[in-house]
Formats: sequence, structure tokens, C-alpha cells
Amino acid sequence: MDVPDELRYSEDHEWVRIEDGRARVGITDYAQDALGDVVYIELPEVGRTVKLKESFSEVESTKSVSDIYAPVSGTVVEVNDVLADAPERINEEPYGEGWIAVIDPDDPSQVDGLLDAAAYRELVEG
Repeated sequence: MDVPDELRYSEDHEWVRIEDGRARVGITDYAQDALGDVVYIELPEVGRTVKLKESFSEVESTKSVSDIYAPVSGTVVEVNDVLADAPERINEEPYGEGWIAVIDPDDPSQVDGLLDAAAYRELVEG
């Protein structure tokens, strides 16, 4: 299981990478593995306002349908349109080309409330 040290993590298995004050969001390697083969993703709309822990996207796999929850409150400023035609990227590169959306956070300090890599590893291994 891959858990990059430079990212922050939610208890709902989303990851966050801060880039120029914005939060790039995806699901973790653990989550994509638990889901199985991803066959569809419902991307959020650019411009949508999301609240912390609110469902803002949905991933469908061969096993189940799962909500993706906002790890920070803010405005969706970019989505990964590539996933519409290639949802398997979430399985292949969950921390790379499999990212889901970029959120411009209302309160950047919310990121501090997320888990670091060690705490996330403990969550999924515990």
C-alpha cells in the first residue's frame, strides 16, 4: 500500500496535495484497491461550492458505488476530465493522473486537521 509522506489524508480515504494554496484531491491507494476496478466517476462541476466532509463526487467500481467527500471546504476550480473516458486511471495512478478535483479552500487551515502519512497508515493498518 502506497502512502506518500508529502500528502495529507482524510479518514474517508481522500488525499490532498497543496499546490499554490489550492488542494488537489484524489482517493488513496488503499481506497482504490478496496473498490476494485473503477468503471465510472461522476466528477463535480467546476464552480461548485463544497463543505468539509460533504459528498462532492461518486466513484463506481465493479464492486460498489462510493461517495468521495470534500477534505476541505471551498470552490471546485478544476476537475480531471480525463477520468470521464479513462476512469481506470484512479486504479493505475491514484496519486498522479488519477486525481479527481482541485479545490480553492475557504480556510486553508482545514488541511492541518487532516491526517499525516503516519496517522493514515495507522488508520488503515489498525
